[in-house]
Amino acid sequence: MGRARPSGDVALGLGVVMLVAVLVVPLPTWLLDAGLAISITASVLVLMVSLFMQRPLDFTSFPTVLLLTTLLRLSLNVATTRAILTHGHEGPQAAGHVVSAFGGFLMGGDVLVGLIVFAILLVVNFVVVTKGSGRIAEVAARFSLDAMPGKQMAIDADLSAGVITEEQARIRRKELEEESGFYGAMDGAAKFVRGDAIAGLITTLINLLAGIAIGTLRQGLPFGEAVSTFSILTVGDGLVGQIPSLLVSIAAGIVVTKGGVEGRADQALALQLGGAKPLALAAGAAVLMALMPGMPMIPFLALAGAAAWGAKAQWDAERAAAARANAPPPPPGEPPASDALKMDLLRLELGYGLLSLAAGDAPRLSEQIRTLRKTTAQELGFVLPSVRIQDNLQLPPDTYVIRVKEIEAGRGALKPPLHLAIDPSGNPPALPGERVQEPTFGLPAAWIEEVRREEALAMGCTVVDAAGVLATHLTEVTRENMAEMLSFAETQKLIDELAVEHKRLVSDLIPGQASLGTVQRVLQALLAERVSIRDLPTILEGMQEAVAGGARSLGPMLAMVRTRLARQISDAARGPNGYIPIIALANEWEQAFQEALIGPGEEKQLAMAPSKLSAFMGALRAAFDAASNAGEPAVLVCSGTIRAHVRAVVERFRPSTSVLAHTEIHARARIRTIGTVQAAVTA
Repeated sequence: MGRARPSGDVALGLGVVMLVAVLVVPLPTWLLDAGLAISITASVLVLMVSLFMQRPLDFTSFPTVLLLTTLLRLSLNVATTRAILTHGHEGPQAAGHVVSAFGGFLMGGDVLVGLIVFAILLVVNFVVVTKGSGRIAEVAARFSLDAMPGKQMAIDADLSAGVITEEQARIRRKELEEESGFYGAMDGAAKFVRGDAIAGLITTLINLLAGIAIGTLRQGLPFGEAVSTFSILTVGDGLVGQIPSLLVSIAAGIVVTKGGVEGRADQALALQLGGAKPLALAAGAAVLMALMPGMPMIPFLALAGAAAWGAKAQWDAERAAAARANAPPPPPGEPPASDALKMDLLRLELGYGLLSLAAGDAPRLSEQIRTLRKTTAQELGFVLPSVRIQDNLQLPPDTYVIRVKEIEAGRGALKPPLHLAIDPSGNPPALPGERVQEPTFGLPAAWIEEVRREEALAMGCTVVDAAGVLATHLTEVTRENMAEMLSFAETQKLIDELAVEHKRLVSDLIPGQASLGTVQRVLQALLAERVSIRDLPTILEGMQEAVAGGARSLGPMLAMVRTRLARQISDAARGPNGYIPIIALANEWEQAFQEALIGPGEEKQLAMAPSKLSAFMGALRAAFDAASNAGEPAVLVCSGTIRAHVRAVVERFRPSTSVLAHTEIHARARIRTIGTVQAAVTA
């Protein structure tokens, strides 16, 4: 039985075939009653759905429903006409109990009253509801088609601008196509209702005239009895068809008039008609009507009271909403003790004389911090945490402090609106002004008036305003402490944001071959030497290769990763002339460092005599000073086995100096040796 039960589409097809069959096959009265009951119930259902829908596109099947309900009424109308003309002489029950009840109850025993009621319903349906809804559907369809190109272009523009995703754009295009097709279908479906009304009028006239003729001429009924019997049947049949038709026509009008209104019809009406002022004016008008001579006072006063009550309730609600909107915020309670444990990763404290840099109509400092975060993300592959800016009354008015994890990492003084002039040669600028040291690099500088800006530029000086000086200092501090800001959570976020094609690499490496903490330490080691971690997949591939080669500690992993990043590291070390200016480590120092390494395997430590370290620092400083005087931003190159230990020594007194292993210089990179760390190695 379950397999024999027809599916939904088969059942719908059978139902349509049965409707067509009713047009030619006589039906018994009990089946006529069932069909008319279905017609009335279906029309009420359609009306309720149209009232409760949120938007017109929620009822896109309405044109099809309208066609099927119209076909149902026409089929039943033909069936009742056949029954009236064939068996009408037998009495008011000839066409079933539904037709008899409508004819007897609604007519009230008066044929003329029934005909007038039927005519009024026909006029309301045909002239008022159907004609208006058809015109609205026609205009809506035309406007929808005319606006379609513009709406499609707007969707494409939003997609190109990144406002919406491809999936959202696809959904919007589909809704646009459905809207245009729906209003076009509604324009055509309105003609069904109009044709139904015309068919109902013609059928009623045929039933009345032909029924009286058949009853008197063929069945031998007296003329008065024939008129009474066939009038009841005819009017009952007309009413039982016109009332469902009127309900469906009202539903069609509600659907097409809803337009762009969102929400159910009751919500829209209550929102738009329930204003305090309209209700109050309506209450006043009802009171005036009640006081007019001859008018019934009770209905108008009742309506006036209801409208006045609604106006007062709405007025109270509006006043309460306005009071809540204008109410001052509640006083802040005492913060919980746990707030004292929270730590700002990066904080900028300003003396009260510098607050104008971060406030006002044009806070230049805030703009430069946003630019700093964007630039840092592009260069180093890591988005800086938000910089918290706050005032500190304990600081001198012109002083600022940069803190990393609550610890002071930089301090300086500014003199806004003066500008800071810096001579790149390292000499004090020959300009009148307060002599100071530039806070970022400690170069001699002078605070000058803005009117002397052009003069300073003509002398070859770099001129920066107060906000620029602070932003430069903040940039340098963040670069020096970038490794400390890469937390475990930030590392997890970087891993999670990798593209889908790299997920297999992550799953193979973490946590089976290396923990997330190990990945964090490798990334921190790269950031400590200002190596970008933007190419995270290559870094993970280098770690995987190192682990496959037997590496377990940080040193070998980092060495392999840096080798895999040779192209990137070489590009960052390339000077303005297109080659990498290098300072080589003499063989004596290479051997000295090799001999100073003690410990097993990957755990080797540097144990060099302090005198040798001092001599190395002096030789290194001399070599880099010579390169700096020649205008060459050189890097130090040594063997891979001692690179990490040499870097640990160099960063103590030259933290910005890059130390590269030979394997970290790409094979196609142009290099030029401009110096050698060469000195006598003494004990």
